[in-house]
Amino acid sequence: MCGECADAGNVPETVRRALEEYRALLAAHGPTWGEDPIHYVRQLEVAPFVPDEREYFVAWFLKAVECAEGSTGPHIEAALNSVDMHEILRDVLGGALPDNLAALRLTPDGAHVEARPRPVFAAGARHTTTLLLDSSRDEDARVEIDGVVHDLTPGGAVLVPIASDSKVVVDDVFVSLDAVTRQVAVARLRVRAGMPCRWTVVGDDGHGWYPPDAPDRHDAHAQPYFHGDDIVLDVPAEPLTILVTRGAEYEIAEVRVHPAPDEELTVELTPRRRYDAPARGWYGGDMHVHMNWAGNSVGTPEQAAAIQQGEDLHVLNLVAGNVSGVRVYDREALEHWAGRDAPWSTPRHIARLGVEYRNDLLGHLYAFGMDRPPELYHTGFLGSDDWPPNAEGIRGLTARGAIVGYSHPFHLAVSEDGEPSEALSDGRNCSAREIVADAALGLVHSLDVLNHSDVHATARVYRRLVGAGNRLAVTAGSDTQISFTRRGNQSSPPGWERVYARVDGDLTAASFADAIRRGRTFATTGPWLELDVDGHGPGDTLDLPEPGGTVTATVRVVGEEVETVQLLTSDGVLAEGPPDELTVRLAVSEPIYVIAVAVGQEHVRSMHRSGVYAQTSPVHVHVAGRHVAREDDVRWCLAYLDGFERMIRDRARLSDDLRLADHISLIEAARTVYRDRLG
Repeated sequence: MCGECADAGNVPETVRRALEEYRALLAAHGPTWGEDPIHYVRQLEVAPFVPDEREYFVAWFLKAVECAEGSTGPHIEAALNSVDMHEILRDVLGGALPDNLAALRLTPDGAHVEARPRPVFAAGARHTTTLLLDSSRDEDARVEIDGVVHDLTPGGAVLVPIASDSKVVVDDVFVSLDAVTRQVAVARLRVRAGMPCRWTVVGDDGHGWYPPDAPDRHDAHAQPYFHGDDIVLDVPAEPLTILVTRGAEYEIAEVRVHPAPDEELTVELTPRRRYDAPARGWYGGDMHVHMNWAGNSVGTPEQAAAIQQGEDLHVLNLVAGNVSGVRVYDREALEHWAGRDAPWSTPRHIARLGVEYRNDLLGHLYAFGMDRPPELYHTGFLGSDDWPPNAEGIRGLTARGAIVGYSHPFHLAVSEDGEPSEALSDGRNCSAREIVADAALGLVHSLDVLNHSDVHATARVYRRLVGAGNRLAVTAGSDTQISFTRRGNQSSPPGWERVYARVDGDLTAASFADAIRRGRTFATTGPWLELDVDGHGPGDTLDLPEPGGTVTATVRVVGEEVETVQLLTSDGVLAEGPPDELTVRLAVSEPIYVIAVAVGQEHVRSMHRSGVYAQTSPVHVHVAGRHVAREDDVRWCLAYLDGFERMIRDRARLSDDLRLADHISLIEAARTVYRDRLG
């Protein structure tokens, strides 16, 4: 299946050793892999059990605000680090339990176990899971599990890995774990589509079923899935729902079955195409995917290959990156395969090893298509300086042939006419704060308008940047982590949101990167989106000889999940209406850009909490050689830089004034660009 990576014996020795090291870290530390326990690392402990990340993060933040007694900035960060994550999980669950979590309820009257029992095929079959120790007692409590004592404060909660044969003792009494499993008859199921696909096999009790040794992956809808074709797996002899799809360009096919005990049932089910992007010269990619980034499992090249084929993801950028310390995960794979396609690549499916360059105050970036590893991967971790500016890291990456764009840019809401302070926000939350400077200086090629953060906030900042005269492509980076099998949309399959790029000639890493450089892109959670302005598409420039000319703009969309399409210019919404096609003729007196957008509510086809979203890069309409530089947007960027400078002075960790001066110099260079555009 995977050529050089078909089995562990063919993985390069340096990569094999790294994977073994990751397995040891997982065994020793759990999902955090022993990373420095800053707030987003501590959250990894509970991530596999959180049904709704939004609800969890709100509860976590509100508890931190309560602990900080109304303070902001560093006090909130410290409070986030001190909040008891297990108690927050217990409170958010509110008594409900996911399929991978049991609960030991300690009440004033005793103790009992609750669970959604896992079907097992033999009496006494061993099943591993996690037990939430949940005390509603007014006094301290002590629970002994397999000889290890766990102390709980009044009203406390603790997560403990267990097996169905573990020995649990409370108040010197053994507590039964019978509720954790139930015995069922076994059947065999063969699923076949005729091509690699994404499969879901799930019982009416919500438990998913997988081939041998496959991780128990769940997507943002908490739906189990695995990849491949012509696969045999053991299942309970009970009613099952089977679904199959193959990424954005395919429908979801579904069937209900009830296999008989001790028999093999074959299900042949093939999803239909919604659209064929390569036939139109477009190829879809995910610019930000981690094979390993801590997690409750260890990602492998073989898994990455199966997922890419099963999602029909044309371009996969597997980024090496750190978490909260100095270790760069998958660095060994990057060093081995840098500058060439990963060995499972085909003419229609290109995989490359790239980089996530990270500073939590300045922002995170993806790099794709580099010819050799960089010298610098991150700054600002473990108390080190926020230096040099991201701009220097970007220059090092582009010197190696990479295209670079800011990832998961903005996490907090930004209103349509909001102040720059809304985009800057507070704290070290990975927002793309340096982008307004880097874009002015032409250092970055794109912005991941589609990401796992706030899409609408990012889209509004993107329009400010383009309106101020910056040329940036729209891209998509899911930040999926293959090493996490359950973490909301970050355990969804790579390509659950993707950037489509219009490529000249054959698909290669170079041709795909060139299309992004030229802005010939749209990003989508699934729908096909097409923009035409007098025969010009995204990334193109239409130069009118003088003011007063007219152009015709048309947007077309394919996707039943879309509810509204829009045409936007630098002046705002030009027109909107229902799908499938919208055409407008407009007079052009000043330079403008034209963007198409498609939106919809939450939908089974979209794994983003914001619902359905797609957006093109602009068609640039110049007038007499002049490009758009809208005064309001330019002044917004200048005000943003003022706030960014204040943040650097107040919040950046810098050991001397020379390092501060490097940041100020970068900001001043960007100010000069924007001031010139006002002229």
